[in-house]
Amino acid sequence: MTSLPASMTAIVIREPGGPEVLVPETRPVPQPGPDEVLIRVAAAGVNRPDVLQRMGFYPPPPGASDLPGLEVAGTVAAIGPGGDPELLGQAVCALVAGGGYAEYCVAPAGSCLPVPAGFSMEEAAALPETVFTVWHNLFERGWVKDGETVLVHGGTSGIGTTAIGLCKLFDIRIAVTCGSADKCAAARALGADLAIDYSTEDYVEAVKAFTDGKGVDVVLDMVGGDYVPRNLACLADDGRHVSIAFQRGATAQVDISSLMRRRQTMTGSTLRARSVSFKAALADEIHRTLWPQLAEGGWKPAMDRRFPLAEAAAAHARMQAGEHVGKIVLTV
Repeated sequence: MTSLPASMTAIVIREPGGPEVLVPETRPVPQPGPDEVLIRVAAAGVNRPDVLQRMGFYPPPPGASDLPGLEVAGTVAAIGPGGDPELLGQAVCALVAGGGYAEYCVAPAGSCLPVPAGFSMEEAAALPETVFTVWHNLFERGWVKDGETVLVHGGTSGIGTTAIGLCKLFDIRIAVTCGSADKCAAARALGADLAIDYSTEDYVEAVKAFTDGKGVDVVLDMVGGDYVPRNLACLADDGRHVSIAFQRGATAQVDISSLMRRRQTMTGSTLRARSVSFKAALADEIHRTLWPQLAEGGWKPAMDRRFPLAEAAAAHARMQAGEHVGKIVLTV
């Protein structure tokens, strides 16, 4: 263990509310337990679940830090009991269940991945949450494969831009929805095969035209509510619908008879509350399958803006306004 300070600066949620409730606070530096490491944070990703937690709608799972922040990149500063001493001093990025908005963060050793060659710390911090989410839901739960076509909502979000990048790596055609012509242009520049402006176009009709009436093989949906039956209308026979959020509501009306006739599958998942062992297995698969391509320059995350840790409120305001294209990160 290297010499560590007794205290650190962290961003706390003073009370549920708007971005202004994110304030700096001095806290003790956390200590890693068995199979954990302590990371000296260089950068932390900002994600939609952080916004929901700040608003009081997404409490951390039992045992997790009350601080927001689900992904970090930095240097391993300490190893928990029984840990691998070779990790000490290594540059890593990590998926965490909370605590990322701080100068130091504890992470499960199994959820840490080496910073890919050629990546800055800010770029590495933009990887874990969205890559783990897209990989698990699009490739594992959605069973997407080379040559298929997917529809992803929120094409310029962190999830959307990550989905575009991974689909391009694996020869998958991708259609996305966006809220303006400028965002559609940004999505196309990142590699989207089709970008639909949902403020002026019917995305169901656009998808049908794009696929010559067949429909897409997978929908990755973060909208929910009244989008769900429309998503199913976009799906091909034997298509898969994967839900990861429900910004327009947690309930939907579905025509079960059509679902049966067309042999469609509906599934979904959340990531934050999954077990440490599940996330470690997912990290291992991503490391073996995706990391070599990142090291060869196959893809980097789309970066929006970087904010100093103390300006976390400004970062949240930007995300909540929907102005961003790609990932927002905090620098430490």
